[in-house]
Amino acid sequence: MTPSHFNKALQTDLINLLEDHKAKNITVLDVSKITDITDLMIICTGNSNRHVKTLAHYILSAAKTKGLTIYGIEGEKEGEWVLIDLVDTIIHIMLSQEREFYNLEKLWGQP
Repeated sequence: MTPSHFNKALQTDLINLLEDHKAKNITVLDVSKITDITDLMIICTGNSNRHVKTLAHYILSAAKTKGLTIYGIEGEKEGEWVLIDLVDTIIHIMLSQEREFYNLEKLWGQP
């Protein structure tokens, strides 16, 4: 379920962008009831460090084009796990081994 104050069209655009660029296992978590830091987390997997970096680049370009606030970016240099904080949405783009190890879905209360 998506928080009512979140822009559903923006969420759809971000997911479509990730799908168009071959991100795998895209998951959307509504964390609005369990944290004040964000409303949604979008988690996806990239095939390689280069793919993770490229996905992050596309998200950042789209965010800038849409005039979104980019609060922070972490991990872009290494490309194993890139976190993009768009205030209402945090996007995690991870290599499969990072995603399995950290298991954010379980950490944030999702099965």
